[in-house]
Amino acid sequence: MAESLQKHPEHCTYADYCGWNDDERWEIIEGVPYNMTSPSRQHADITRELGVQLITFFRGKPCQVYLAPFDVRLPRNKEPDNEVDTVVQPDILVVCDEKKLDDKGCRGAPDLVIEILSPSTASRDCIQKRALYERHGVKEFWTVDPSNRIVTVYLLGTDKTFGKAEIFGDTDKIRVSITEGLEIKLEEIFPPMLRVVKESPTSFG
Repeated sequence: MAESLQKHPEHCTYADYCGWNDDERWEIIEGVPYNMTSPSRQHADITRELGVQLITFFRGKPCQVYLAPFDVRLPRNKEPDNEVDTVVQPDILVVCDEKKLDDKGCRGAPDLVIEILSPSTASRDCIQKRALYERHGVKEFWTVDPSNRIVTVYLLGTDKTFGKAEIFGDTDKIRVSITEGLEIKLEEIFPPMLRVVKESPTSFG
């Protein structure tokens, strides 16, 4: 989703965040606030379709699926919530540890995070937020690129870093690593492409 830096205290925390206008959506990344604008229709469509597959699979299972807006607090250590300086709203997340969930959202790393890219956020999602999720121990991180119709998947290794990215095209299937038996069909995620039929020039004479 598009986002832009706004004027706020030099270093923001969750305490500041809770006092901001409820009509606006915000993220704070290491004390820096970003205003989140409304997603495009394509972004919303992909979020919905991915959400349907995940929610259907996890219904009745311990893991919980959430779609934005949903606050994820990522503390540096054991500081209280009002001192946490990173609060993000992933487009889609799955949390399998119920102890991380409370009425405010999630405190700690989700098991799976999916960010759907837009031109204004692609570099932030792919670089800054990827490093953030790796540092906090997200087990599986996806970026979904609607323009190029690809999904990039990062898995957290035993060394606590993301391994080499795997890239999937719009007709591939992705096996979700955080659970057994879940396979996402990307042909159901990306809208069908219009076929362009080229006709031979009409000849006269």
